[in-house]
Amino acid sequence: MTTPNLSIAPLGTSAGATLIGVIAVFLWACLALLTTLTAGIPSFQLLASSFAVAFVASLCVLGLRGAGEFAKWRQPWYVWATSFAGIFGYHALYFFALKTAPAAEASLIAYLWPLLIVLLSSVTSGESLHKRQLLGALLGLVGTALIMYRSSSETRVPMPVFGYAAAFACAWVWSSYSVVNRRFSKVPSSIIGGVCGLVAVAGLLCHLLFENTVHPAAEQWAAIVALGLGPVGLAFFAWDHATKHGNLAMLGALSYLAPLFSTALLIVVGQSDASPILLAPAVLIILGAVIATSRARKTSD
Repeated sequence: MTTPNLSIAPLGTSAGATLIGVIAVFLWACLALLTTLTAGIPSFQLLASSFAVAFVASLCVLGLRGAGEFAKWRQPWYVWATSFAGIFGYHALYFFALKTAPAAEASLIAYLWPLLIVLLSSVTSGESLHKRQLLGALLGLVGTALIMYRSSSETRVPMPVFGYAAAFACAWVWSSYSVVNRRFSKVPSSIIGGVCGLVAVAGLLCHLLFENTVHPAAEQWAAIVALGLGPVGLAFFAWDHATKHGNLAMLGALSYLAPLFSTALLIVVGQSDASPILLAPAVLIILGAVIATSRARKTSD
């Protein structure tokens, strides 16, 4: 199998697709906040509920476009398996991380994925890693270490190792999926609607096996619907199109706007403190992405 070409496509197609990806980035900036508003709801129940909302919404939208949209769902099994593994794996780990570790810290660790996209796209394109990319990765890891140090030093409770590990794992899952998804550039993004349905079913099965059902309050239902329509709904259609047709390195750089706004939203609503030791790792992680992607942008010109 030949290695996919990750270089920039003709300007009109690539630039437009990359801008569509920015829609997903800003929607994901709300993911941590909306997840914290569902406090008390088990992780897999939340996964099943929010993706069920996304599935129903996608059925409505695709139905208005005609039956031809559903015919596009006839794709090889490995296309479905890749999208399902990426989307279900990431969110199962992400929701678990935010339920077992402080929201701001877990969210920032999870947002190592844009930097990993830059590094992985460089490897899969056959190019060697440059010093700038390695330095960027190191800064990102230092920022992550500071996050974990803050939690262990400022509280008397044990450090939520499993929560942090889940956040780090979901960064790897999502970055790997985003890069591999480039191989399926001819697959229409409408398939994401069906994937959301599969994720909802898988989440429900896991919930019935491992969790006790909690009846959401009205405000929790509102947050679930908002999750389903935005961060786990429209965002995936936008991201699928962007990773197939846009500039991956640029997407990686722009994606670091999300943790910046995500952390700011958590601070504004009082879910996190605006302490310097929390802002410092955010700056380090974002700076690492900027340094790493600066080289990638030069080589893609």
